[in-house]
Amino acid sequence: MSDLNLVDFYGRIARIERAHTKGLGFEATGTLGRSYYMRKTQKRRFSLLPLLFIVIAAIGLKAVIYQNTGADTYQLRVAQLLAGEGFEPVGAWLMLADPLTIYLSEQIARGVVNLRS
Repeated sequence: MSDLNLVDFYGRIARIERAHTKGLGFEATGTLGRSYYMRKTQKRRFSLLPLLFIVIAAIGLKAVIYQNTGADTYQLRVAQLLAGEGFEPVGAWLMLADPLTIYLSEQIARGVVNLRS
């Protein structure tokens, strides 16, 4: 005959081992145990902030290039890109001087004049 306490003991051991394979274990209150690190993380929301930063930086870079090269040279280079092959027309479309780029380049030019005087 088998001892009932021994059967109960092995049953408890099997239950503890199953819990350990799931990542569970003994955790004292107030501490960060395995379950804290094994929890499912919350879904991250999509943020438009990085995309907005990239767009602002690109427009600012276009404005600086427009101001440094001048309107005629800038338009000539964009026209050369439009006549190119492959991805060059896409780059030309991105580099077209929009009103915001022209406005920012004028503001940069005013700031440069103010700094020099």
